[in-house]
Amino acid sequence: MTPSLPADHRELISDLSGIVSDYPSGDPESTLAVLAYDAAEALDLEATPEGRRERTGYVILLHATCWYLSTRVFSKSVFASYVRALEGFRAQLDRASCGCPAGAHPADLDSEYEVEAGVSMLTEAGRAVFAEDYGLDEEELTAFDCEGFLADLADEALGRLHEAHHELFGSIDVSHLDAQFVRDDGRLDLVAMQEAISRSWEDNTGPVALWSARRWLTGQMRDEERIGVFLCLWMGIAQTYAGLPPSHARDLAAALTTIDLDVSCEHPRHPWSTVDATVQSRYRAVVHLYAPDDHPDTPVPAEFSARELWECPVQYAQLARKALEDLAGWRTMRGGDDEDWEG
Repeated sequence: MTPSLPADHRELISDLSGIVSDYPSGDPESTLAVLAYDAAEALDLEATPEGRRERTGYVILLHATCWYLSTRVFSKSVFASYVRALEGFRAQLDRASCGCPAGAHPADLDSEYEVEAGVSMLTEAGRAVFAEDYGLDEEELTAFDCEGFLADLADEALGRLHEAHHELFGSIDVSHLDAQFVRDDGRLDLVAMQEAISRSWEDNTGPVALWSARRWLTGQMRDEERIGVFLCLWMGIAQTYAGLPPSHARDLAAALTTIDLDVSCEHPRHPWSTVDATVQSRYRAVVHLYAPDDHPDTPVPAEFSARELWECPVQYAQLARKALEDLAGWRTMRGGDDEDWEG
């Protein structure tokens, strides 16, 4: 009889392939949490043939999916589950036991191939199907079980997870931006801050927003710089469509909660409401506000450009409400528990 994968393993391949290709079909957080739980359960089977098969499969699967966890799922508990499972497997693996000839280990594995390989390695039937599908001989199939190969995968995954944990949940140092954004006389260079935010391809929107939020919270700015600093942190939120991690969101949320939302005024409109929702239009509005001679072009009509309107508490409240909605959306989109986002 031709071997075949169990139905639940075919479904697992489908679910994990969607995740590693960045098109998950379900809730990736729960899928990865279950994967880590099942992997930990296999640790107790170490001394059995089944346990050695599952060790191979789960190490490969945890390695294949760790990059997605590191960049897309903001959950400390899932991180901890991954680390516990990988460290448990790593303790079972002796790299020195590897007797494979040079070049025998599977190499240059893309994530979807790893997913198929990892699930297939969990059972004898799966291995037979995988070997047949990819034309692997016994020696090539056995190489997946090499402790040296698996140790390398575990070490690489653990290194990435430890680094990402700090990036997502730690205290991020952005003090190096002082040199870029604070002039010798202590004034803030709002134009330089805006230029940095507009260069989104440099992945600096988050750091600039975080730096702005900390300036706001510490009050290290002149009165005339307040709206510029607030708009920089606001734009960092509005223009980060994939969501910033808790390491950034905590201070952004703290800055936003300093704004009184229960205010009113008699102004028909405020300057920011006249600006198109594009990076370039927002940039032009702010740099004109702070360097009109150097940047004479602005989308804000003259009748709405008075400082009184820029500094109106109602405009701050309107901006803060929108930014708080965006932060709530990040939490829904990226998962994790409340304490993961609150420090």
